[in-house]
Amino acid sequence: MIRVLVVDDHPLFRFGLRASLGTEPDIEVVGEAVSGASAVESVAVLCPDVVVMDINLPDMSGIEATRRIMERHPAVSVLMLTMLEDDRSVLDAMRAGARGYFPKGAAPADVARAVRAVGDSEAVFAPAIATRLLSFLAGAVPPRAEEFPELTERECDILWLIARGESNGTIARRLVLSPKTVRNHVSNIYRKLHVADRVQAIARVREIRLRDRNRDRDGTTDT
Repeated sequence: MIRVLVVDDHPLFRFGLRASLGTEPDIEVVGEAVSGASAVESVAVLCPDVVVMDINLPDMSGIEATRRIMERHPAVSVLMLTMLEDDRSVLDAMRAGARGYFPKGAAPADVARAVRAVGDSEAVFAPAIATRLLSFLAGAVPPRAEEFPELTERECDILWLIARGESNGTIARRLVLSPKTVRNHVSNIYRKLHVADRVQAIARVREIRLRDRNRDRDGTTDT
């Protein structure tokens, strides 16, 4: 049974989400919170497996609440369910530790599937968001040494494949490496970039790409 905490300041939305998730035999809504602070407190008391989190909350953003939850309870998975679908919100949520991102207009069955996915420690995004993210990464060149000076050339290659959504097994086959070697490289990448998992690693690549794109658009260069 997946234990879920619903965080949203709109009572009708909370009611509808609780009702729809309540029809799923393997999901139990164990509580609700109406603010970021109460969400952080509720996680400590209720010990949910998944937090379904809005971004616009009255006291702090859902992104900040997610960051605090992940710092204190790293085993909990957060699924963002929000009206905001801009690149910056998606990026900030991933950096904070969210494992999934869906719009509030998503079908109840899709939200239930997303809850199951993040509950199983997978990363999941609404199709439109995932398509935008992957097309953005696919159209860029692989990470360069100047972008990630802390990484070796091989680690940059592996980081790029991670950002493209490749599994460790696929990376091993493509680079003709043993699975153990790939696992070691991935662990080193996480350590050097100060990230916890693939979602945050992808967010780091995307953050660098957005920074460079904005710098080029503004006509500025590093000196």
